[in-house]
Amino acid sequence: MRFTHLFILLNFLILFSCKDQNLHLSKIEGKQILISDSIPSNTDIEAFIKPFREHIEKDLDSVLAYSPKTYTKNDAELNTAIGNLLVDMVYTEGNPIFNKRTGNNIDIVVLNHGGIRAPIFKGPLTARTAYQIMPFENKIVVVGLKGNKIKDVVNYLVSRKKAHPFLGLKILLDQEYNLIEATINNKPIDENKIYYVATSDYLYNNGDGMSFFKPNESMMNLDYKIRNTIIDYLKKVDTISPVRDDRFIRK
Repeated sequence: MRFTHLFILLNFLILFSCKDQNLHLSKIEGKQILISDSIPSNTDIEAFIKPFREHIEKDLDSVLAYSPKTYTKNDAELNTAIGNLLVDMVYTEGNPIFNKRTGNNIDIVVLNHGGIRAPIFKGPLTARTAYQIMPFENKIVVVGLKGNKIKDVVNYLVSRKKAHPFLGLKILLDQEYNLIEATINNKPIDENKIYYVATSDYLYNNGDGMSFFKPNESMMNLDYKIRNTIIDYLKKVDTISPVRDDRFIRK
């Protein structure tokens, strides 16, 4: 009986003493671990992921189309063949989705010069090509803007004097970069009409200083990555033939 009482008393004292302890975090320590080729690989992990890696590599390197020459974003001053091709891809692949959901068509596509991260090299084109050109996760959004806001788009493009890719617009400058004329699908810009402008979610959120997308009349996220439009487009063509044209030139 005494042993039982003693056991209960000891347990009570232990619980009481634990309750009285004030535990708190006194110090946090950390160290930087550099990840490089010098870190030995784990053979078990390597063996496990090998079939997945080989499958992905095969998909990335499967030939989708062919490029007859090399195209870069610095081929010309105000519009380039690669930029024109990219906005064509966004329109070609994105407009059917937008039209099916809304009954409307995309009037304009606007992307940015800096978003083109690699040239299109002469030769076979693969899914890896698309990842190199557009490594970001940016998706297409379509914004409804009235004509008076479209003029803000034009003013931005004129002021930057750079080959930001666009489709639907046509901008003519004089030799001093002053605006002579801007049209949409070869018609004057109607200030009261709503135009549907496709762009990336990055640019929609003021990327590259493009603050003209807000406020707007409407916005729809197509949930369609621009990179995937490149892949889907290439799957449908045999040979690409991008061209530089007169959509943005100096007279």
